Amino acid sequence: MKKLISMVLAAVMVLSLCACGSSAKGGSDLKYIKDKGTLIVGITDFEPMDYKNDAGEWIGFDADMAKAFAQSLGVKAEFIEIDWDNKILELNNKSIDVVWNGMTLTDEVTKSMSCGDAYCNNAQVVVVKAADASKYQTKESLSGLAFAVEAGSAGEDAVKELGLQPTAVQTQAAALMEVQAGTADACVIDLLMAGAMIGEGTSYPELTYTVELTSEEYGCGFRKDGDMAKAYNDFYKKAYADGTVEKIAKEYGVQESIIPAK
Repeated sequence: MKKLISMVLAAVMVLSLCACGSSAKGGSDLKYIKDKGTLIVGITDFEPMDYKNDAGEWIGFDADMAKAFAQSLGVKAEFIEIDWDNKILELNNKSIDVVWNGMTLTDEVTKSMSCGDAYCNNAQVVVVKAADASKYQTKESLSGLAFAVEAGSAGEDAVKELGLQPTAVQTQAAALMEVQAGTADACVIDLLMAGAMIGEGTSYPELTYTVELTSEEYGCGFRKDGDMAKAYNDFYKKAYADGTVEKIAKEYGVQESIIPAK
């Protein structure tokens, strides 16, 4: 009798596990987002992709594209600033629904998320004070510099590949401030950010960029094995065809970097 009861309990446990596994596998992230009525977008302060205007509203190429994507799903986009180093954790625990912030499609990202097709070309560039720029025109010339980088970023990876140990800060904007203040000799940030935030007529007129360390592509990332990446790709194809992508890109000066829809 005890043996029979044990067998029944074991069978129940197996069926329960199978049911749970089936539910997790068959669940639709798209339905989940539509049912709750919001697309929670994980970002950092990163001009020209995601940043606040004078009214405190999140704008930028990525922010406006995320709003358009959310509208196409019949939901509202909401933006949450995240610790970039924790982006995968934030996504998996459903604090956010998508990482959409000029995210480089690294091996770590593509293995941990379901990513949409690449939409923008970028590079990681070295930023120094303009007065010192002539000294730092090659990778070899960078060996003695103290670097600041955003924790968990492609810029951090690029500096480590040079054999250097950078100081990690919370955002790329914070890395720029370290160089401006003289607490770091240099930082590595995204080329698109450099184009928007340093040089004459910007917030950091005394800074410039020199060496291009990497070339890369941006993509947005959803929960692994979900159905949102396909929904995004379908949206991007339509938005590219009807001119929405080009219109938003021109507004933020990134039109030359846009990758055509597949």
